[in-house]
Amino acid sequence: MLPPLGDHAGNSLWDLYICPDEDLTDTSDRTIMGDGRPQGPRDEADEQLNQFRNRQRGRIETLTTAAGIPIADKLNSLTVGPRGPILLQDSVYIEEIAHFDRERIPERVVHAKGAGAFGFFEVTSDISMYTRAKVFNEVGKRRPLQSDSPLSVGNREVQTAREILGFRRQILHGRRQLGFSGQQHTRVFHQRPHSVPYTHTFAETESCDSLEGCRHVLGLSKLETGVYSSSLNPVFRSRIPFGFRFMNGYGSNTFKLVNAENEEVYCKFIYKSDQGIKNLTNEAARELAGTDPDFAIRDLYDAIANGNFPSWTLYIQVMTFEQARTFQFNPFDVTKVWPQKQFPLIEVGKLVLNRNPKNYFAEVEQIAFSVSSLVPGIEPSPDKILQGRLFSYSDTQRYRLGANYLQLPVNCPYRVRPRNYERDGEMTIMALQTTTRTASGSHQRPHRQRTPFEVSGDVDRYDSSNEDNFTQAGIFYREVLDDDQRSRLVENIANNLVMAQDFIQERAVKNFAQADPEYGSRVAEELKKLKVCPRNREKSTVRISTGLQAELD
Repeated sequence: MLPPLGDHAGNSLWDLYICPDEDLTDTSDRTIMGDGRPQGPRDEADEQLNQFRNRQRGRIETLTTAAGIPIADKLNSLTVGPRGPILLQDSVYIEEIAHFDRERIPERVVHAKGAGAFGFFEVTSDISMYTRAKVFNEVGKRRPLQSDSPLSVGNREVQTAREILGFRRQILHGRRQLGFSGQQHTRVFHQRPHSVPYTHTFAETESCDSLEGCRHVLGLSKLETGVYSSSLNPVFRSRIPFGFRFMNGYGSNTFKLVNAENEEVYCKFIYKSDQGIKNLTNEAARELAGTDPDFAIRDLYDAIANGNFPSWTLYIQVMTFEQARTFQFNPFDVTKVWPQKQFPLIEVGKLVLNRNPKNYFAEVEQIAFSVSSLVPGIEPSPDKILQGRLFSYSDTQRYRLGANYLQLPVNCPYRVRPRNYERDGEMTIMALQTTTRTASGSHQRPHRQRTPFEVSGDVDRYDSSNEDNFTQAGIFYREVLDDDQRSRLVENIANNLVMAQDFIQERAVKNFAQADPEYGSRVAEELKKLKVCPRNREKSTVRISTGLQAELD
């Protein structure tokens, strides 16, 4: 039997004085709705304060400082006379305001805001022929799961924008935490790790801190021609996901699987929603942006609170080393896909989310995922974006949370006590002890080493933009989309591109034409219509610095 997930996945100070959850939801009907949502019983997200009030009813607890010292008067300052200045010895106020000044931590550079939840992963198929990873070695095995589904830009973003929704999932197993990340689209924007910092190009502008989103994505064409064979088609073709439950997750990076005989293959991880795919229309998304900007978080929270636990099926695609050598594209290029006809999906297991966070900051804002958390049997590949992420993911956690971020309850290793030579630093929680500080005192496990691999070649900065960056985009446009979807794709692109600078529009049209001549000409024609008669333009949404959305007439 596994311990309750709460025992590991994010124990918080709230657990010390809050009773187990009870069904105390106020189901009274709402007759007046000022927020635009349908009338009816209050949902679980709205009822959290009332539930807390009911749980605390009849309980008398002494208010204390963080050090546990009882507080006699919390509301009034210690002053010289009733109208005199506050004294520095008012330690209650000093502690409160000093903590308040420091209660926010730096937000994530990308994928900053989202929904968090906890659950379990269950193996449904044996893939031991591909990997010796014990997390996958027994059908029916269950392991705790941590999940975070964020947007790609900052905390000010509404969750119904035409934006890239990501996912980060971490399976807790034995001595390791196996972490994966990805997004709801099959491809990503960047071919090269050096281009990742250009993410801020489609976030804030330097002069006014406004968010211009997709127009700047389109402007990346000179930096990343591969962007046109990557996310632009699915981003503008598809509608906006109806929350996090109704979207798939695609791990764009390629990993290496190693089995017990040290036989190796490359693989990609894919999550398919068991709820199916459900999208918002542009009109519904605009309405929700004003009435319920955190719609996606609310939807996931309410579903779990009501016992409607969302789930996803985990699949892998497998490519042999020989297939990788002869594949028509670079198999490690994250702007390309592996065709499922050539590399079919292989089922691995189920991921189920069945617990909401008890404290959003402690369990979601402080959760730290890293693609370098790989268990034996899963190793990195030559994927350049993955190579960059192996360092960047952990480094950004050190910046946000401190060098000891892995000592936080939500991040600490599962069922194992770390033994290493890392010492001290800000916010040290665990009192790690060893008998010696020399390497000779360590107990190494040579059989845990990763498999060797051979590399050769001249050290240089190789330009990957000269590769075929348009064929898959053309195939997607001609063969995957029907006439209606092609029209919608062109309209969505033009509506977002029309406000961009003319030189960006020209550059974008040229790139679309390289994918397919009709594709480029239709985008150009749609842009002409919108410029001649702006009223023909469908109202589009542009992110602004307040996190709301404004409609452009």
